[in-house]
Formats: sequence, structure tokens, C-alpha cells
Amino acid sequence: MKNRVIHVQGAEVAVVSREGQDYISLTDMLKAKDGDFFISDWLRNRNTVEFLGIWESVYNPAFNYGEFATIKSQAGLNSYKLSVKEWVEKTNAIGLRATAGRYGGTYAHKDIAFEFGMWISAEFKIYLIKEFQRLKDEEARATSLEWNFQRTLSKVNYKIHTDAIKEHLIPPRLTAAQTGTIYASEADLLNVALFGITASQWRQANPDQAGNMRDAATLEQLVVLSNLESINAVLIHQGLAAPERLAQLNAIAITQMRSLVGLDALNGLASPGAQRIIRK
Repeated sequence: MKNRVIHVQGAEVAVVSREGQDYISLTDMLKAKDGDFFISDWLRNRNTVEFLGIWESVYNPAFNYGEFATIKSQAGLNSYKLSVKEWVEKTNAIGLRATAGRYGGTYAHKDIAFEFGMWISAEFKIYLIKEFQRLKDEEARATSLEWNFQRTLSKVNYKIHTDAIKEHLIPPRLTAAQTGTIYASEADLLNVALFGITASQWRQANPDQAGNMRDAATLEQLVVLSNLESINAVLIHQGLAAPERLAQLNAIAITQMRSLVGLDALNGLASPGAQRIIRK
């Protein structure tokens, strides 16, 4: 429950939020009315009862229309008396609430509180609406600032995150000695271009991990690996030697991984089934 205070013609009026709805203290509002008046005086008025009944019929599916009809038939009579507690208990109303404790008193949904404000005076109602709107505008601005801050913070965190990913996923640029080495298979040539090591070297470094190095690859790495296979076929057809092809494939792998890391379009493909399709 969120509690705030607005100032209306010298009176401090509490505003509380319950279940996403704002309720205003009628008890505090009474301080601005001259003479001895009580909320029960307002509640016994026939026009008040009709207004409350219409409001409840619009917003409260559990409203007890039978009890309301009985109350409405007696409203306005000199002998008729009704407290907020009785109104709520008999009709299952939600627009008025009587509470105890530090913020105790009678509270009304803002729509009903504005109507009650007119009973105090037309001027009071105008200032009540004005001050309540000022409160809501301030809260909206504060929420907007908080949202912008969180958005900025998330961008910073995202940059830190993607930089960390790039540090570990972007293929290393191979040395002249590495590109000059003849690897046993074209598969290992692609492994070195993308991962920087052969399948055997990966197995030695990860003896306890199930599967092979491609099983442990990220979705981005698998996409690039698929591209490298096609490009390597073209380079072989062009008659390029393995060292030259390796250097070109490594450069392509670095460029493509930089483009793919953090790409939202890949998120929907991150299922194991999609990864198996790419591996094929």
C-alpha cells in the first residue's frame, strides 16, 4: 500500500493506493468543511446513495443489488442512518473503505472522493482535483525518469555483456606459422579458422566434456561454421592452397562473428533442434 499526501485549502489529505487504484481520505477532507458534519450525514442523502449505486454497478461485479434497493428505498428519511461499514457489509461495495491504524479513517475511490468534495464546496472540489492531478503528474514524471535510467543502465550492462562475449567468441587472428601448417582434414581447417584449435586439441583441453567441439559451439559459431563450409568449397574450386584458404576463412570468421554476436534475430533459433539443423 502506497501512501501520499496532498494539500487542499489548508487540509492535508491522504491518498493511498490499493490494487492499482487510488483512494482519498474523506476523513481528512472533512477538516476543510465548516461546522460539525459527518460522513454518515452525506451517506444518508438519497442522491449520494444513487451515485454510489451507479458507480458500484459499473465497477463492481459482486455488488449486492438486493441490499442496495432496500437502502435506496430508505435513503433520505429522517429515521434513516447508515455508516460506511454497514454500507460495505450489506452491499459488498468496493468504492468506500473504512480502515484502522496509522492511516485509519474513511477512504473513497477518487471518483467518489471528487463527488464528496462537491458536498464540502464547489471550490474545494476544484482544488482537490487540481492537487490530485498534480500528484499524478509528478508520479508520472518520476516513473518516466526511473524508466529512462533503467533503460540507460540496461544499455550499459548490455555493452559490457556483449564485450565479454566478443572477447571469448570472436576467433583469434591466426599467426603465419598457424596458417602455414597443413591440417589433416578440411574439417580441422575450418575448426582452426573459427575456433583457433583442431578437434584433437579441443578434446585434450576438455577431457570431461561430452560430445565434440561443435556440440559445445554457440549458435553464432554454428552459423558462421556453415558459411565457412560453403566459402571453403568455392576457394577449393578456385585452386587456392590450404594455407591461403585458412587465412581468408579466419578473416571471414572474425568479421561474421563480430556481426552476429548479440544479434536479436538469432534468439528465436536458439533451440537444440535448430542447432542440430545448422550443424548438418
